[in-house]
Amino acid sequence: MFFDSHAHYNDIKFNEDADVLLDSMQKNNVGYIMNACSSIEEIPYILKLCNKFPFVYASVGVHPHEVENMTENDIDILRKYSKEQKVRAIGEIGLDYFYNNAPRSLQKKWFAKQVELARELDMPVIIHDRDAHKDCMDILKAEKVYDCGGVFHCYSGSAQMAKEVLDLGMYIAFGGSLTFKKSQKPVEAAAAVPLDRLLIETDCPYLAPEPHRGKRNSSLYIHYVAEKLAQIKGVSVAEIEKATEENAKKLFRIN
Repeated sequence: MFFDSHAHYNDIKFNEDADVLLDSMQKNNVGYIMNACSSIEEIPYILKLCNKFPFVYASVGVHPHEVENMTENDIDILRKYSKEQKVRAIGEIGLDYFYNNAPRSLQKKWFAKQVELARELDMPVIIHDRDAHKDCMDILKAEKVYDCGGVFHCYSGSAQMAKEVLDLGMYIAFGGSLTFKKSQKPVEAAAAVPLDRLLIETDCPYLAPEPHRGKRNSSLYIHYVAEKLAQIKGVSVAEIEKATEENAKKLFRIN
């Protein structure tokens, strides 16, 4: 079955039908979903979804857009929530210099502290990296991310940048943007990443793949990403499905 390694069913765009959608997943060959977290305020509802749907798992973390008012107490809160049985990663965390919704100095500070927390807890990280690759890599190296592992989600960088990520022992996840007609760099990167280091995701409700681009995304569209990846790698969709499920279960320690 497909493993959607990054989704946001706590998003306002799912307010009306999150339960209905999630109820439909298993009969549509979606076996697992990682619901990624962006802020501490989201965590109780995410955990509620996880407790209701056995195949939904969670990360906890503070997105770079949300770090401006972060405090040391928030790290303690994340540490507490990390002990919940369905929580399997710290994220999504990282740097975003495209929007600059928080000062870069604070983004770097709290990114580093959350990677440090992940190492302390021996949990993988889910990385958001937008227009900030050098600083992101510098922090991951300084904080010894290779001790806990993780994934670069919604990867859109070059094949050369992907090699740097792989050298840290991390996975690379591709989403709907891989299917876009002008997505040359992600296609080249996907061709270069070994099958045993690949994940697939939707990042729903964002970045719906072709032919649904511009609409609300959901895990029901994950097969489009798998189909594009199979085409790029020259393998069957079934092989992509199997490999990416195994990779995600290994990363997030799901039996």
